[in-house]
Amino acid sequence: MTDHTDGKTTPPVIPQVNPYASPRTRNYALVVLTIVYTFNFIDRQLLSILQESIKVDLSLSDSQLGLLTGFAFAMFYVTAGIPIARFADRSNRRNIVAVSVGLWSAMTALSGFAQNYAQLLAARVGVGIGEAGGSPPSHSIVSDIFPPEKRATALSFYSTGVNLGILFGFLFGGWLNEFFGWRIAFMVVGIPGILLAILVRTTVREPIRGLMENRTASETQVPFKEVISLLWKRKTFRHMAFACGLNAFAGYGTVNWLASFFIRSHGMSTGELGTWLALSTGLFGAIGILLGGILGDKLGKRDKRWYQWIPGLATITVVPFLLIVLLTGNTYVALVCAFIPGLLQNVYLGNSIATTHNLVGLRWRSTASAILFLAINIIGLGIGPFAVGFLSDMLEPSMGIDSLRYSMAILLPTVMVWSSIHFYLASRTLREDLKLAPE
Repeated sequence: MTDHTDGKTTPPVIPQVNPYASPRTRNYALVVLTIVYTFNFIDRQLLSILQESIKVDLSLSDSQLGLLTGFAFAMFYVTAGIPIARFADRSNRRNIVAVSVGLWSAMTALSGFAQNYAQLLAARVGVGIGEAGGSPPSHSIVSDIFPPEKRATALSFYSTGVNLGILFGFLFGGWLNEFFGWRIAFMVVGIPGILLAILVRTTVREPIRGLMENRTASETQVPFKEVISLLWKRKTFRHMAFACGLNAFAGYGTVNWLASFFIRSHGMSTGELGTWLALSTGLFGAIGILLGGILGDKLGKRDKRWYQWIPGLATITVVPFLLIVLLTGNTYVALVCAFIPGLLQNVYLGNSIATTHNLVGLRWRSTASAILFLAINIIGLGIGPFAVGFLSDMLEPSMGIDSLRYSMAILLPTVMVWSSIHFYLASRTLREDLKLAPE
């Protein structure tokens, strides 16, 4: 091609071919990434069904268990999460996900070889570092292969991996522990993830940023402080991130300690209990997340505020049922009522991730997800399980075996009410803040 004004030859513009033009290709990638996220939570959640056996074997306190499942894991998760997300915003996200799943799966398998608390803590830190590279790049990929009007549904489908992971973690972990012990459970669950890493690397393609929205991604990466500054200026994000963190505080505080609660206060075995919790927290939780995203996209066409109203309403509805679970003396009443918190407790995820991506530019999405998950994991995973364990230790001299019951009953419903208030406050500025989103 010749430019007749100066006689120079310029290269032709080569049109970009969308590797995800086919719905089948989009759906395949979404399913594979959801399986990756499922393994993320199998490996993360496995510890909660095994922790009573580990406590006895390694002579640990509730505070140590809370650190093991919460704060120590979360600190390394969020510390690694931001730089990995920044790298993902300028490089191949598929490769980052593949390496990450391979790393955390290998460290899960190594957890089964731990001979003391320090070794197990080190292995869990390795799991945390690996898992830090899973979600933000995956969120960004999903947002680039689905159009905005289907984004909350797609991200909610992806987020069902949380509860599917909990389902299989409780189910497999409970029975493997009962028949073979906690060490074998870690090994059996960790090894398949290494094969999954190969599947991601060889069959999932890197999408073109912004192609679904007819937008072109800038080649210049936005400075991290600019991303932080923009999100901080948006009242919607501030309230939503805090609401998500508080919701996660209650969610992790529930799921990391519910098995121990039923074992201590109701004398259940890990096999039967794992089956009940796999259904209530796992299966029903996955259904709840998916329905939350579908409702968000459907009602959001009429009013964008539904993307925050739905999580707020789901969160407040959990409170009375959670109190029944924790305070009734009837084991099966408690187990049945646990289906409602299981269904509704993670509804916020798909809507909140989609809202975060809609507030920022194309090359901001992995970083924005990492910042949202920074709040979720510091407040939720970092503080939630530890706070429940710490208060349980404080109450143990006076409450005995029921110290965990009352620790959860004091902390978790209170925090969920607080969370629902912030989802409502986020909805008040959502429409205005969406109009200010950068290209």
